[in-house]
Formats: sequence, C-alpha cells, structure tokens
Amino acid sequence: MRGSADLLGAYRPGGSPIHRVPLGVKAATVVVLSLTLLILRSLPLLGTALILILGMYAAARLLQESWRPLKVMWPVLLLLGAFQAWSNGPAAALLVVGNIVACVAAARLLILTTPPQELLDGLVALARPLRFLGADPERFGLTLALMMRSIPFLLDSAQEVRHSAMARGLERNPRALTVPVVIRAVAYAQQTGDALAARGIGEAAGSPGPGPGPGQVNP
Repeated sequence: MRGSADLLGAYRPGGSPIHRVPLGVKAATVVVLSLTLLILRSLPLLGTALILILGMYAAARLLQESWRPLKVMWPVLLLLGAFQAWSNGPAAALLVVGNIVACVAAARLLILTTPPQELLDGLVALARPLRFLGADPERFGLTLALMMRSIPFLLDSAQEVRHSAMARGLERNPRALTVPVVIRAVAYAQQTGDALAARGIGEAAGSPGPGPGPGQVNP
C-alpha cells in the first residue's frame, strides 16, 4: 500500500550532496523556506521556490519522487483551490495551493534524505532544553518513533478495508468501512503496549505495585 508512503515519504538511501547535508541545515532550510512563502505570499517567490525544490530533488536523484504527494493530496487541493478561486480569485487560489505543495515537498525531501534514527535523534535533541520543565526527551523520541510507525499502518489499514468493502459491494456501508479499522487499530495498540511492557518501557521507576486485596494485610 503506497498511499501513506506517497504523502509522508520514507528514507531513500543514497550518497547525493543532499543526503550528505547535516540534518540541522536541512531542517533550518525547510523552516525558513516555508515561513518565507507563507509570510510574503508572492507568486514570483513561489515559482522560484518550486524551481529550487525541484533542483534539490534532482540533486538528490529523487526527481521522480517530487510529484508523489499530489497523488494523495489532489482532492483536497482541488477543493481548496476551487474555494479560493471563488472567494479571492485565481491568483489567490494558485498561491495557497502552490504554497502547500511547496512546503510539503520540501519537508518530504528532508524525510527522504535523512535516516529515521538521525531524524529522531535530532528531534530528541531539540527537546533536551525543555528537560528543566519536566520534559523527558527519550520518552518524546519513543513517542515520535511509535507515531511514525503507527500512522502508515493505520492509513494502510483503512485503505485495505476500503478495498475489501468495495470488492464486496459495501463501499457505501459506514459499518463495513469503520468497524474493521477500529478493530485493527485497537489490536495494534494492544500489541504495541504489550511489547513496551515486556521491555519495561512506560513504567515509572519505583512505582508501587498493586495494593493488598480484601482480607490481606501488608507484611
């Protein structure tokens, strides 16, 4: 199932110049580029940014990956563009849709060219200054890792259920589309929780065990 991978992306190993750029530089570039597009809202700037992003995809030897998010996003982009064209004119529609595409494409290139562990380590490093507020960077990193695994699973599960319902002529039946997805999600969460518990993850250190039952006293 490629739907989630088309939008979120998955690491593509390589030795291109873009792959070798440090994570901090790539992340800062994505943030600056996105903020500049969203704040200045300029069509010439948008065109320049799209050319720059396509050039970086080409430098990473991933040019064929640049258009894949559109396979997933096009219905939403079409509706959003139509609404913007109706309310604010064609130029505004092109600007809004183009900015979204550019920001998603830039962020996806970062994911495609950065090993997952390096990406998680970078996010955990960003959370370390918040330790004095009670934040747990390692737990934060574990949460992100679980999220990165869970979202593609849930999206693919929903797509599988939809295809199964269509094969049985039940694509308009809400029960046939939702109940299997919920059951799969609960089972996946239970399996994940059991795996974490088996490794002693998620339990507070020194947490007290269960109290005495009825008719029992503490030794």
